[in-house]
Amino acid sequence: MALNRKVAIVNLTTGEIDIRPIPLEVRKAFLGGRGLAAYLLYKYSKPGCDPMGPDNAVIFSAGILGGTLASASARTDVMTKNPLTGLLGSGNFGGFFAPELRWAGFDHIVVIGKAPKPVYIWVHDGEVEIRDGKNVWGKSVTEAQWAVREELGDPDIKCAVCGPAAEKGVKFANVMTGIKNSNGRGGGGTVMGSKNLKLVAARGTMDIKIAHPMEALEYDKKFIEQITSAKVNQTMGELGTPFIWGATNSWGGIRTNNFQYNQLLYADEIEPENIDAWSKKSFGQYNMAACFACQVHCRARYRVPDTPLARKFGVANNYDEGPEYTSQGAFCSEPGCTRLDTLLICNHLVDQYGLDNLETGSLISWAMELYEQGILTKKDTDGIDLRFGNDEALIEMIHHIAKRDTWLGNVLAEGGIRASEIIGKDSFKYLIHVKGMSNLHSDERATPGLALNIATASRGSDHLRSRPAIDLYHLPEPVLRKIYSTPIPYDGPLSSDHTEYVGKPWQVFWQENCYMAVDCLGICKYHTTFLGATLPNFEEWSKVLYYNTGLEMSPEDIWNVAIRCNMVERLFNLREGMKKDDPYKGEILAERYFTEPCRRGAPDVIGKYIDKEKFLKMREEFYRYKGCDEDGIPLPETLKRLGLENLDDEPSRI
Repeated sequence: MALNRKVAIVNLTTGEIDIRPIPLEVRKAFLGGRGLAAYLLYKYSKPGCDPMGPDNAVIFSAGILGGTLASASARTDVMTKNPLTGLLGSGNFGGFFAPELRWAGFDHIVVIGKAPKPVYIWVHDGEVEIRDGKNVWGKSVTEAQWAVREELGDPDIKCAVCGPAAEKGVKFANVMTGIKNSNGRGGGGTVMGSKNLKLVAARGTMDIKIAHPMEALEYDKKFIEQITSAKVNQTMGELGTPFIWGATNSWGGIRTNNFQYNQLLYADEIEPENIDAWSKKSFGQYNMAACFACQVHCRARYRVPDTPLARKFGVANNYDEGPEYTSQGAFCSEPGCTRLDTLLICNHLVDQYGLDNLETGSLISWAMELYEQGILTKKDTDGIDLRFGNDEALIEMIHHIAKRDTWLGNVLAEGGIRASEIIGKDSFKYLIHVKGMSNLHSDERATPGLALNIATASRGSDHLRSRPAIDLYHLPEPVLRKIYSTPIPYDGPLSSDHTEYVGKPWQVFWQENCYMAVDCLGICKYHTTFLGATLPNFEEWSKVLYYNTGLEMSPEDIWNVAIRCNMVERLFNLREGMKKDDPYKGEILAERYFTEPCRRGAPDVIGKYIDKEKFLKMREEFYRYKGCDEDGIPLPETLKRLGLENLDDEPSRI
């Protein structure tokens, strides 16, 4: 059955492997994927542990629908205590790893301890082994995956792998799979490197029995038609995610030159249509790829252009996928660069090093502002002219961060909080972050709802935890009410105006539960109410879950699972030191959001900044919806209602 996958507890220190079933009551409480991973992290990582020590856990998780024919059921969550923030670290990637893990008989691989030498984990048809990693250690992301396939004699093996940056202890190294799929923002790669764990390889031939196969096929088909008929996904299938950056930049919602501007000018070369044209030139009409069971095909394929810049850095004609809109922000708008070859080179480098593109680009852009402010000098940069718009300097700094081979590269590899302590001289004022994680490339000063989202997201500044992106569509109030009153009624205020503060806390709370639910199922967020107002949510998930797995859960049941899982993540953060107004680990925006108005863009953007008093009231209202007090601490009655009142004291349910 689709529910009979197991959990493997792998202790790299002792070499012990404990394989356990997932009880049905645990399924009903946490479903799977990110939700059950949060519970496992809470139980298997020691309170207050060093994120890079043996007492931290790193957990690889497939969603409960992974490997079925449910649309886009390919997502993998990697969860740990993040070395960058000291709080929750969680990232989610697509590709083919999660289905392969489930076909191999497992939903979760929990890794604790530290191996005495480099190793990898081999998962195959109900078995788990720890194997010598000497042949894969030190290799790039793609080299390591092909090396293990050659070693094990199977080209269809799928891997979750860390790159050379993780081996060097860079605090924001990703877990990667395939060419470019990455669990960005979580620090999972860093933790793997600290454990001497290069990769987890999976290969499975075990069937997943569908509970109601005919009904599942019929409903999956309807599900797919709903997804592919949405205009946003049709555009995604043509241009990929860069279309999001293009639209947002035109409007004035992209932070530029770190945080000095909110729109990148003269950026024609990196507009989505030009990226698409280069992709088609590289691969013809078959330039777009897809993850398992996805019909949208949003992943562009490309070769790095053969330009003098690409030849200088030795990457001309190299194959890659993307770039996503996050790379456009990290390597174009934030550092003020507008060349297509620069974008494609940087995207390729972070993919091979296994670096979080957003954190890398944001920290380099922060350093560029410090350089222009005179806080950093050429002595600090080892002679690099680290000004905005310097393409070569941007590319050189990616290498130096990944290799930690210069003073500034080594400092930035520690992340913004630690780097600001080392650099000093008021450098922290210019760092745009939440909970120690650099903001993504968007600028939320004109969108209070999105600002609340990044401030309260569980893993730090984040667009994939609770972002009400459809707030930008100016949907009529009745349409908003229909969306935000499902699956439970809501009769409070809502506003079609994205610059308003009223109603936004409920939207953020609803989206938080929406995204948690889809992460438990293992479905891509682009197939839910993220960018498309007509895309599936709780009503559809109840049916697709039942037909594929046989698990009967109403839309309200799934909503309550999401609330419970989000609360476990909050409890983890509180346990590890989060306080609402802490400038380092708190749920508060960088001060520049409240004091510096937007300088470019559309009329509804120019001059906008976040009203701090109104923001704090929004945050307090958001806490109330979550069942927390004014400090964001869950109330005892909330924990009792969610069955979490004894979370610290009870033995693990798995």
